[in-house]
Amino acid sequence: MRVYLETTGCRLNQSEIETLARQFQRAGHTIVESAKDADLCVVNTCAVTREATRSSRNMIRRLHRENERARIVATGCYAHLSPGSVSELPGVKHIINNLDKENLVPLVLDQDPAELAEIFDREPLAREATPGSLGRTRAFVKVQDGCNNRCTFCVTTIARGKSRSRCLGEVVREIQALAEAGYQEAVLTGVHLGSYGHDLRRSLQNAQSGLDQLVRAILTDTDIPRLRLSSLEPWDIAPDFFTLWQNPRLCRHLHLPLQSGCDTTLQRMARRTSQASFRALVEAARAHIPDLAISTDVITGFPGETDDEFAVSLAFIREMDFMKLHVFRYSARSGTVAAQMSDQVPLEVSKARSAQLLALSDDGAQRFWARFIGREMPVLWEQVTGASEVGSHNAGLTDNYIRVEMIAPDALTNTISTVQLVDLTERGMMATPVDAPIPQSAG
Repeated sequence: MRVYLETTGCRLNQSEIETLARQFQRAGHTIVESAKDADLCVVNTCAVTREATRSSRNMIRRLHRENERARIVATGCYAHLSPGSVSELPGVKHIINNLDKENLVPLVLDQDPAELAEIFDREPLAREATPGSLGRTRAFVKVQDGCNNRCTFCVTTIARGKSRSRCLGEVVREIQALAEAGYQEAVLTGVHLGSYGHDLRRSLQNAQSGLDQLVRAILTDTDIPRLRLSSLEPWDIAPDFFTLWQNPRLCRHLHLPLQSGCDTTLQRMARRTSQASFRALVEAARAHIPDLAISTDVITGFPGETDDEFAVSLAFIREMDFMKLHVFRYSARSGTVAAQMSDQVPLEVSKARSAQLLALSDDGAQRFWARFIGREMPVLWEQVTGASEVGSHNAGLTDNYIRVEMIAPDALTNTISTVQLVDLTERGMMATPVDAPIPQSAG
């Protein structure tokens, strides 16, 4: 069977869709790059905002227009929260909720999960996990799902349930198999990554946090050249956690969702952080990790956010000097506490505040990148964006999340090479070669 997979939303969704691709391949099916060629389309939906649900619906309608013959399987948060609405969309034949997502492949194929697991065990991951599959040289590995927090704006707990962690050994084996297949970077993802292992305390050493133990195990027991962490809630991290970055394989980028820089707004959000604690965390991280890039999430127009509160938030965000801001206008989600709050902020006010923060984000990125002009840094090349008479136009990332472009005689995809960063662009930096790409095994 020919299977097409598409996703929207967070990195966890990306991780899940890549895992599904490997599972379909191990079950003997072919992943295709276009819905037009598929017998089955799997859509991993998102519901974090109204725009996300609209995007999910539009994605399903588009796939059906492109191929009316294909069965569509909808999963993810929107499908989980609104199965009735999703089932009415054209072409949708199956809806798999988030709690059953791990068994999506056997459920869709009408196979016994235990029987299919035996097939998976017989088929080595390295045989199918080809670097660059689904356009990736980085592998997104889900290590945790669900969340026990109750942030008043967030629908995730409703959509994904309680926090639950994968077995440490299972994660380590998967990452080692990905390394043997030729992947150069693994990105650990989860709904609440910092809570990894809280439900496994009996099997983990209590002297360290679960995530600390997992990272140490991956660095010790796998050959993956680079390891990156996705979003970490700021209250999950102890100061000594940053000593892990003494290992240069751990990428120097932290995404620490703030949501607001005003303490009173944070209290209404039920966020377990404050200006003081967040400031101390950032200072500790920067003290331990040279050239660290820190990005964050910010919500504008949260119910009750006054002009004074926004001004306080804006000043604190400037003080933190983030490399990048992911800015979201508040979107009321059914079933959340915030949706019932009074003092909903007008959309035009929320938009104006978003515009200020996006401009601040652009300025912060340019200042961060400018620090590295003339520096030599290794880059993982992820794709070729074009070609000309002078060579291939390669694009990739430094470990601290600077997007780099460079023209070279050959395509460099899925190699790591040291370059000199020479100039700024709107999206990152331009580079010139310093040494030849590090040869990598084809797996």
